[in-house]
Amino acid sequence: MPLAITPAVPAGALSSAPQPAVPVGGGELLLRPWEAADAPVLEAAFRDETIRRWHMRHVTSPAEARERIAASHRAWREERDAEWAIARADGEVLGRAGLRRMDLVHGEAECAYWVLPQARGTGVAPRALAALAAWALDEAGFHRLELAHSTANEPSCRVAAKCGFTLEGTRRSAHRQPDGWHDMHLHARIQGDC
Repeated sequence: MPLAITPAVPAGALSSAPQPAVPVGGGELLLRPWEAADAPVLEAAFRDETIRRWHMRHVTSPAEARERIAASHRAWREERDAEWAIARADGEVLGRAGLRRMDLVHGEAECAYWVLPQARGTGVAPRALAALAAWALDEAGFHRLELAHSTANEPSCRVAAKCGFTLEGTRRSAHRQPDGWHDMHLHARIQGDC
């Protein structure tokens, strides 16, 4: 059945080219596609208690890390998700930023990120999220980006606010964590914000 609307992001608009590297303000950081050589860093990240607390799927072996990286490349080609390593100019990986559940017809996606312990509190997360949002809204053509986090995850709330993601409300008992059901803040940024 044909669509009654023109897709916000035409099918193939992303996958017709390699996943881009996205400069992060100032030039000392870069969002770049994950590489096979990053597998040890990805595996080590999920040994961090904070990352484990807020993520339901964990990488627990070198094979899982390699598969997650390969899956991120497939997701780009299939225009479902997009994941980047947050890296310094020297190549050191400091975290992850990504778009999940990309809906090209409506031009919507959900932002996700984490930062390794040594980079927390240094502005890496807000700078990476701001660069990701600018690329998604201004270059890729998405109309709306959402960001959801547990109401108990105050650092994520601060990052969202710093990057112009408006708090739209609280989804009650919306996400199950190992310690039970969590209320979730829903933030969003649309084209033209900030």
